[in-house]
Amino acid sequence: MNGSEPLEIERRFLILRPSEDELKSRCSRIYQMEQTYLLAPPHQTERVRRREGDGVSFFHTVKIDRTACTRVEQEEEITPEEYEDYLTRRDPMTHTIRKTRYCLQSGPFTFEIDFYPFWPSYAVMEIELPREDAPFRFPRGITVVRELTGDRRFSNAALARHIPTECELI
Repeated sequence: MNGSEPLEIERRFLILRPSEDELKSRCSRIYQMEQTYLLAPPHQTERVRRREGDGVSFFHTVKIDRTACTRVEQEEEITPEEYEDYLTRRDPMTHTIRKTRYCLQSGPFTFEIDFYPFWPSYAVMEIELPREDAPFRFPRGITVVRELTGDRRFSNAALARHIPTECELI
């Protein structure tokens, strides 16, 4: 790998959906997000995101897989006008993903917990790591059902195409 590439090293987990009140009391940041996937070449995902929380922000992101938990990630903040322009390149086979993201600090890491409106009992928790084998501990009060890292069926890009039922998650 090229050392100058902007890498995202991330592990993902299916968790039992914690209490929203508990998370609100423990989280430093909470965002409402909309992610729309764009037409992109094979082995690459491209999306735009609208994020509301500390104001409204817009982002354009391109990701290229390197390993199960490492991707090259190029992300930039964009204007609302650029966001609208990108939406014209939407992948017609996808739906916009809406979620609430809770940013939970635990030790040196921030765990991002995504609540989706289509799964009342489960959520997805992500952690970005400095390297693939970096040790970490799950935050207290979080019940991990299973690891999703590398399971493409549960990436946001895949969820934009097909949302598995809760029965299919476990």
